[in-house]
Amino acid sequence: MQGKTILITGGTGSFGGVMVRHALDRGAAEIRILSRDEEKQDAMRNRLQEPRLVFHIGDVRDPGSVDMAMAGVDMVFHAAALKQVPSCEFFPLEAVRTNVLGSQNVIDSAIRHGVANVVCLSTDKAVLPINAMGMTKALMEKLVQAASRRRNGGGTVVACVRYGNVMYSRGSVIPLFLRQIRAGGPITVTNPDMTRFLLPLSESVALVEYALNNAGPGDVFIKKAPATTIGTLAEAMRRLFGSNAEIRTIGVRHGEKLFETLATADELAGAEETDDYWRLRMDSRELNYASYFSEGRPDVTRFEDYTSHNTRRLDVEGVIALLKSLPEIQAELG
Repeated sequence: MQGKTILITGGTGSFGGVMVRHALDRGAAEIRILSRDEEKQDAMRNRLQEPRLVFHIGDVRDPGSVDMAMAGVDMVFHAAALKQVPSCEFFPLEAVRTNVLGSQNVIDSAIRHGVANVVCLSTDKAVLPINAMGMTKALMEKLVQAASRRRNGGGTVVACVRYGNVMYSRGSVIPLFLRQIRAGGPITVTNPDMTRFLLPLSESVALVEYALNNAGPGDVFIKKAPATTIGTLAEAMRRLFGSNAEIRTIGVRHGEKLFETLATADELAGAEETDDYWRLRMDSRELNYASYFSEGRPDVTRFEDYTSHNTRRLDVEGVIALLKSLPEIQAELG
């Protein structure tokens, strides 16, 4: 990132805030933020007081505002999205406009402007999706692969990262549990046996940088992450803050799964594995329709889906230790 011009779409969100600081520390020459929320932009501007930050009011749904922010950019981190499951369920067309059509606008603009690298942020909900948010993110991944097939050995490298719940991100369950504890309870859980991956924001940034440095066209990178049950997480929060609040089960919400999947057995059959990451290669058969009917797939019987049920499971003490590593929790504990 040294000396580079970087564009972060949706850059005032949880990921954007951490990535901005990281890129500044890495010596970026200029960081452009493209987002719709002028209040959040103004808050970031006043908080950081950083001349290398340039703010663009605009929307990824509008190709013109994307093009305006894209000119002269070296790399793009595409984080703009509708992410809240209920919002996307109630307004699925809005999710399509932002997560699908908006992503295509970013990819097309980056290719037109000769950007070297684009990393798009995806989610475990894109794997075997059951809700509109996951479905639109899955389509975003397909757009990345389609663009990569068309590049014919040169030009912009477009890739994805896929990760689960980011701890203490905006709208996540940990700030909710903390508010409920501060109010005296109850702490509401949908199903205490439900499992979720746990990933600190700092590790999501590390994943994106790893993809930036290692991606080939259409790759999807996954950070191996531990998981825990929602009941264990609630109990860890209760102990950490010395609370006796009741933990109350309210039932699984619409569009939720009992566990999340970061990669299917089909994907892992052709993946590259390191100590910390999976690299999923895209199907590279290009626009040869015949090969889809005449070529078989690798043997997937040796693999199983990589889920929050079968990854490393943290107990209460393990979750407390991970929570204590979060700057936001450290600030709350004083």
